[in-house]
Amino acid sequence: MNTTDTLAIAESYYNAMLEKDFDKMASHLHNNVHFIGPLAQMSGKDSVVTAAKNFGGILQDIQIRSRFSSGNQIMFAYDMTLPAPIGKFRAAVLMEFMDGLISKIELFYDARPFEEKKNEIFNRNHGRVS
Repeated sequence: MNTTDTLAIAESYYNAMLEKDFDKMASHLHNNVHFIGPLAQMSGKDSVVTAAKNFGGILQDIQIRSRFSSGNQIMFAYDMTLPAPIGKFRAAVLMEFMDGLISKIELFYDARPFEEKKNEIFNRNHGRVS
């Protein structure tokens, strides 16, 4: 598998998430895919697809700013857009490939806005003032 292939698969994965085509997105994942992010870790295609469906439901846009590949790995720097109050945020992903499929996804981003929103919702649901 060459670097052009891995970059194309990774872009197709994110485009499928943006289009909410989760079957297509899942077709790019290895059955034993491992996901590592600032807020969660999980293993297995079903778990990763379920999490992507939840996130993809609010995802409004992805703009890949830079692409790099070496061997069986790619790295993207990109901007994602979610509804307010999160809005646009910068992120990076390191993906590894095995048998032509994504076998590992490691996300890097500042999770503070997500944690603040989660705390705000928790406090509102439990009658607490922040």
